[in-house]
Amino acid sequence: MLKEFKEFATKGNIMDMAIGVIIGGAFQKIVTSLVNDIIMPAIAIFTGKVDFSDLVLTIGTSSIKYGAFITTIVDFLIIAFSIFIAIKSFNKLNSKTKENLEKMAENNKYLKKSKKKCSKNKKEEDIKEVVENPTTKICPFCFSEINYKATKCSHCTSDLIGDNE
Repeated sequence: MLKEFKEFATKGNIMDMAIGVIIGGAFQKIVTSLVNDIIMPAIAIFTGKVDFSDLVLTIGTSSIKYGAFITTIVDFLIIAFSIFIAIKSFNKLNSKTKENLEKMAENNKYLKKSKKKCSKNKKEEDIKEVVENPTTKICPFCFSEINYKATKCSHCTSDLIGDNE
């Protein structure tokens, strides 16, 4: 049972989730500070009230702290918007990766077809030269198609030294 727990706890998904929770907690502190120290005081300039957390509606002995609730809503909206932007960026990158993988598969099919066509007309040495000496490659950082001899990606400007293998 201890062995099973160890395998469960050391799987990549669990570690990724733990790192996400830690970063999320730190991000939440940043957003809370942004709301409390910058956004709400800026709103207070227009409303004349400096501290929203002190806004309270008192009815009898009960108090409704709607100022703290407003601050929490602004806090939530900023976090939700940030997550939306991050997921949108991730999906865009993921779709670009998928497109480039499909392009690589298509290029591979083209090379196989050209090898079949060449085998009728050319020597085996010429075929190997076409297959072994590609003219383009995929940037490992932005997944764009670039010249095989390039040492810097023209799309994302990443250094590609050592990638000409």
